[in-house]
Amino acid sequence: MIAAARFAGAWRLEREIEDRLGGQVLRGEGVARFDGIGPELRYHEELVLTLPGAAAPVRAERRYLWRFGAGRVAVFFDDGLPFHAFVPEGHGAGTDHPCGADLYRVAYDFSRFPGWQAVWTVTGPRKDYTSRTSYRPAP
Repeated sequence: MIAAARFAGAWRLEREIEDRLGGQVLRGEGVARFDGIGPELRYHEELVLTLPGAAAPVRAERRYLWRFGAGRVAVFFDDGLPFHAFVPEGHGAGTDHPCGADLYRVAYDFSRFPGWQAVWTVTGPRKDYTSRTSYRPAP
């Protein structure tokens, strides 16, 4: 298992979102930071997304808490509610996250750490997309 300390600091991220309902692909770049010490890291992401046909790019931001322990990482929303969990090593699926009628499924790939990837597949009555995010240490 990759230790929490190895995630601490800044990461460059690139994201591609394949929106099957909208028939478009969105792309974005940004920075994610992991701050904290010990088994808890706060994740803060800032991203600029380019939308096809949009006059200007869109800024997006996310915050989570990553709690390392018992051979896995439990991820919580910024308000403390549980989101999902995963094992930070190799390549494997995390736990699913049902949200109303929607289902969020994640797979992580840490096989080339410190480069790593998260792929979310989201389905529901009004959602059908795959979000692929690649991370690498920021210079």
